[in-house]
Amino acid sequence: MQERIINDLAESRINWKLALLFIPVAFLTYLFHEFGHWIVGEILGNDMIISLNHVEPKSGFFIDESHALYSAMGGPAFTILQAMIFLLIIEKTKSLYVYPAVFFAAFVRFFSIIFGGFNMQDEAKISAMLNMGTYTIAIIVILLLFLLILRSSYVLKISLKANLYFFAISTMCILLVIETDKLLY
Repeated sequence: MQERIINDLAESRINWKLALLFIPVAFLTYLFHEFGHWIVGEILGNDMIISLNHVEPKSGFFIDESHALYSAMGGPAFTILQAMIFLLIIEKTKSLYVYPAVFFAAFVRFFSIIFGGFNMQDEAKISAMLNMGTYTIAIIVILLLFLLILRSSYVLKISLKANLYFFAISTMCILLVIETDKLLY
């Protein structure tokens, strides 16, 4: 079994440097997502506080009710922006070492939506504030991010098997981020 995994990883071009790269990518992806919430809130005039996995107005409420919606949109928008920027870099460089930034952006939203308590996630809140179907925004965000993974995988010739290994690596990294967040706050 161990030999098979070693062969699979070699065939998939996954080495220790690439696997370990997912750790800082995981932390930076979380921070960039939260920065999206924070920057929108700040631009709208709210005094915001930010942590590894949470942003809110210092006062506990937004200056205007609509600011909650815009700030909620900031996180997923920045996550999509991250994936798009790194896809463009992949298109130009064909570097496998850029792929974790695209893959983890999609993975973190998928993981959060599926396992993080759906009603607590940005996409569910946005759908509720816009009076849309409960899953509408979540489906749009996940579909967009999945398409960016598909394009990146195509450009880099990454197989489904390799993506399953990236899924396993990302799972370990997201758990590391979640536990670090618990320790810090």
